[in-house]
Amino acid sequence: MRTDARRHHDPQVRGFASDNYAGAHPEVLAAIALANGGHQVAYGEDDYTGHLQRVMHSHFGPTAEAFPVFNGTGANVVALQALTDRWGAVICAESAHINVDEGGAPERMGGLKLLTVPTPDGKLTPELIDRQAYGWDDEHRAMPQVVSITQNTELGTVYTPDEIRAICDHAHECGMKVHLDGARIANAAASLDVPMRTFTNTVGVDVLSFGGTKNGALFGEAVVVLNPDAVRAMKHLRKLSMQLASKMRFVSVQLEALLAKDLWLRNARHANAMAQRLAEGVRAIDGVEILYPVQANAVFARLPHAVSERLQKRFRFYFWDETAGDVRWMCAFDTREDDVDAFLQALKEEMAR
Repeated sequence: MRTDARRHHDPQVRGFASDNYAGAHPEVLAAIALANGGHQVAYGEDDYTGHLQRVMHSHFGPTAEAFPVFNGTGANVVALQALTDRWGAVICAESAHINVDEGGAPERMGGLKLLTVPTPDGKLTPELIDRQAYGWDDEHRAMPQVVSITQNTELGTVYTPDEIRAICDHAHECGMKVHLDGARIANAAASLDVPMRTFTNTVGVDVLSFGGTKNGALFGEAVVVLNPDAVRAMKHLRKLSMQLASKMRFVSVQLEALLAKDLWLRNARHANAMAQRLAEGVRAIDGVEILYPVQANAVFARLPHAVSERLQKRFRFYFWDETAGDVRWMCAFDTREDDVDAFLQALKEEMAR
């Protein structure tokens, strides 16, 4: 019996739960269609993946090498595996995605130890790193070999280039390497108004997890090796980690569509602008507290728990710390001013009840 495909959702409904909720940008979908048809060599030997390398060079310099993967967790696990020995450990913020939101994948699948540090704003510093940067000769302790930072952070804050340079200098002086989780790297670059290289390879980052999905891709991220001397056997690690796409052209062409011109930046600037519009409206509402500086596309707020529960029936979003009443509101490349204004009106109404 024939069953025709049909739409199962209202495309006019948008919420503030996650930038992952957004669909793919039309220019990305057009790029996928462009890459379709005919035969291309599988497993990354295709023309699109080859051209992606040249596009990455324009952003991260001539030694950068991109290894497309399916998703962000895969990118992080592959990157961290490439930077650590079997006895190695990774220092990260307690709030880091690799620690909180990846189901234990770095430790269970990557076989490494995470050494976490509490941070006031999601950002590590050399002083905070030193809380875990010790015991290299102690066989009873996992050896710190990598510092992993997130740009922008899980709390929506953004490292300055100088802050990342200080981290890289300190980590390298201690004999460690630096990984940057760039799931929202485009939003950070838009916030800082600088090229991505300014806070990555230029300041000493060794390996980058480049995010495409949250920036308008259908799926697909990449491990970008900035320092070839820092890693080994990347091709083999990607394969054994089940992140090697056979039809890789369809991952690569999406990243090319974002990066070849300015789509990545347009999308990020828009999402950031919508978060600023949301934050400005929230600040005018008594009883709602914004918790962290709004520097990218996230707004973290504290409000009465009952208000959040009622508001969630009208718009999708998540509690960040349900006990404290903290919530997270995310904006995406397709968030509209009308969406923000409607949400603010609903928030005002629920606060007034």
